[in-house]
Amino acid sequence: MTVSSETTQDTAQGVILTAAAAEKAKGLLEQEGRDDLALRVAVQPGGCSGLIYQLFFDEREMDGDQVQDFDGLNVRVDRMSAPYLTGATIDFVDSIEKQGFTIDNPNASGSCACGDSFN
Repeated sequence: MTVSSETTQDTAQGVILTAAAAEKAKGLLEQEGRDDLALRVAVQPGGCSGLIYQLFFDEREMDGDQVQDFDGLNVRVDRMSAPYLTGATIDFVDSIEKQGFTIDNPNASGSCACGDSFN
């Protein structure tokens, strides 16, 4: 099943965050009660296919970060992860079958059966 969502920013550089993903992330930040955090998207070694995605709130600003603003939500991608994530679309799905953030990455050549890692 493919879920179509409108994006809050259409860009060839960096990641693309859908309106649903931006809204969910901003809601989670409001629950934390902090306005100094950004959503960090990173790629780390691990999983059955070699690489895994990491999404978390971060107060750090690292040298070389790509920073994008999605309607007031800052999204940071470190310089090592950026080549793996250019053009990737982050969405939030809330259905009977599945709930959570999803990443559609045109740079991934394959993924594992569980869908948690890619190469």
